[in-house]
Amino acid sequence: MLDRLLDLSPNLGVDTFLLLTVLVALETLLSADNAIALAAIAQGLDGKKMQRDALNLGLLVAFIFRVILILTATWVIRFWQFELAGALYLLWLVFKYFTSDETEDGEHHHHGPRFTSLWQAIPMIAITDLAFSLDSVTTAIALSQEVWLVLTGGLIGILTLRLLAGLFIRWLDEYTHLEDAGYITVGLVGLRLLIKVFNDSLVPPQWAMISVIALLFVWGFSERKPEAIAAESGSAPLAEAHTPPDPPPLEVPSGAKPEADEREAQEISAD
Repeated sequence: MLDRLLDLSPNLGVDTFLLLTVLVALETLLSADNAIALAAIAQGLDGKKMQRDALNLGLLVAFIFRVILILTATWVIRFWQFELAGALYLLWLVFKYFTSDETEDGEHHHHGPRFTSLWQAIPMIAITDLAFSLDSVTTAIALSQEVWLVLTGGLIGILTLRLLAGLFIRWLDEYTHLEDAGYITVGLVGLRLLIKVFNDSLVPPQWAMISVIALLFVWGFSERKPEAIAAESGSAPLAEAHTPPDPPPLEVPSGAKPEADEREAQEISAD
């Protein structure tokens, strides 16, 4: 499929729009595993506000790195050392995740790096995105030599990545296997880069990678955490407790006399 797109005309028109659509779709598909890795890194900070700030600032720096990578891509792809460094970094992330001790911060069980400062998480988010970009940007350059097209696709990819990472931060608190599934996909991307360094002919096709990643995410979303289920099921009774039903209206039996009339009758009988 990708080989056919290489023959498209670079002129403005339908071909350009089609290329941009393909680049955006490619960035979105390749951003799913990237997003969950960045979300897991951001969860190493305490508080949702710090996590959002880390993602916003980290992805801003990451976009600058992407622009530099795109502008120098034809030079970068000549040196296999860049892809080797990216592959080893991603595999190191996976190794650290599966060998680190699990911690609990009161809201969820976190099985990854912990940060005491926002500025510790921002460089890690930017470098992680850069490592992923070594694969996606080189693929995009193969599709089109038009730099503005690749830059536009990269910008939309960053915006999509921010949206997905924000969603994954919430979902990681809800689903039992999602973080494991995400880091396994990070490992697959690292292995793919490593294979590409040593023997490009052995690299699995993109459709195979996407299929495996999709299956891993199906497994990741297959089981919800007990505390998430309990919180959801317990919300309805609590809401009802704050809105008690109105008391039934008082009914006066037919034929009954008011209390004043009863007292008057008692006074007359006493006289």
